[in-house]
Amino acid sequence: MSETDTARKVSGEDEVVDLCRDLIRIDTSNYGDHSGPGERAAAEYVAEKLAEVGLEPRIIESHPGRASTVARIEGEDPSRPALLIHGHTDVVPADAGDWTHHPFSGEIADGCVWGRGAVDMKDMDAMTLAVVRDRLRSGRRPPRDVVLAFLADEEAGGTYGARHLVDRHPDLFEGVTEAIGEVGGFSFTVNENLRLYLVETAQKGMHWMRLTVEGTAGHGSMTNHDNAITELCEAVGRLGRHTWPVRVTKTVRSFLDELSDALGTPLDPEDMEATLAKLGGIAKMIGATLRNSAAPTMLGAGYKVNVIPGQATAHVDGRFLPGHEEEFLADLDRILGPRVRREDVHADKALETSFDGDLVDAMQSALRAEDPIARAVPYMLSGGTDAKSFDDLGIRCFGFAPLKLPPELDFAGMFHGVDERVPVDGLKFGVRVLDRFLDAS
Repeated sequence: MSETDTARKVSGEDEVVDLCRDLIRIDTSNYGDHSGPGERAAAEYVAEKLAEVGLEPRIIESHPGRASTVARIEGEDPSRPALLIHGHTDVVPADAGDWTHHPFSGEIADGCVWGRGAVDMKDMDAMTLAVVRDRLRSGRRPPRDVVLAFLADEEAGGTYGARHLVDRHPDLFEGVTEAIGEVGGFSFTVNENLRLYLVETAQKGMHWMRLTVEGTAGHGSMTNHDNAITELCEAVGRLGRHTWPVRVTKTVRSFLDELSDALGTPLDPEDMEATLAKLGGIAKMIGATLRNSAAPTMLGAGYKVNVIPGQATAHVDGRFLPGHEEEFLADLDRILGPRVRREDVHADKALETSFDGDLVDAMQSALRAEDPIARAVPYMLSGGTDAKSFDDLGIRCFGFAPLKLPPELDFAGMFHGVDERVPVDGLKFGVRVLDRFLDAS
């Protein structure tokens, strides 16, 4: 048997785990300031895997080391609108001392692949590569053109990845009308007869902010009623303890209706504690989509213990619901007070689309073919993705990275958490679903 014949017998399921492990072993930690290793090595790895099956991938570097890979697969009917499948290759940093298994080892243990990026989102990158390679090795073109984008810098807002491509290279996405990406299509087991798969149709907008208070500098031994640190800390404390009002958006209402039907019991949006108690490990993720939020994340002031500084700063991760940005900013200023100056470090819009159409039907049919008790439902992501950039090109975006998860796995806790891991069976399930999805889309 020739080497070519052997290669053709390798299926997407056969190689998805190794692809995921390889990607995890490439350290692409994004510190938000170009101090990390960058994504170039991952971009080259992806390009090599795509070139091996006949594609002509293009590596685009927006800044030294900050590289993305893009390729187009010609479909059976190129006159149809194209589909985008996008994923990012950067990850948030990880401290190996906190982990059970080294975060960049890609170790397999307890039926899972462990490592930074295992669910955010080198799992989807690997599933996409596995499906594409399998289809192209066997000569199975998709029904329409498919654009593949493996992107830099998503974890810092996408400036050097998706935003760069959309602003500087929009021609790469010519004809694309729909897209799938991360944080959607994962399962929530209701009972032995029903598993919900949450498809992301909306996401909160963001205001990453720097807060600054100016005060009077002086000697630490003297009384100072204009201490910038005191003023800032009081404002940050008010903000961190603030309970934002519940705002039930269209997507959240749809999710609650679906969940109510699945559970066979009415859910009251005004009593969200009782509702969230029914959601197990995804309660944190869903709970964060009910309100605007502003989480203080960094503080900075001073340079010597006996010197009162003239300035103090804080950083806040602000997120607002679709349709509620003005309310969020007004509330923010009221809570902080007149002494605090705020400025955006990075801001981006909220997104929301409807849960209907042929693409949604393709998701549902692909899921049910692999899991007979599957039901796809819409939900809102509390964070943001590169979909925000692609929306500017008029592309309708969904989060659909299918995973069938064991009920006991704290999936929401995997994102940016310690001991991030993805089930091996989940990866293989995702390959099968994505393959069916491409046929149906």
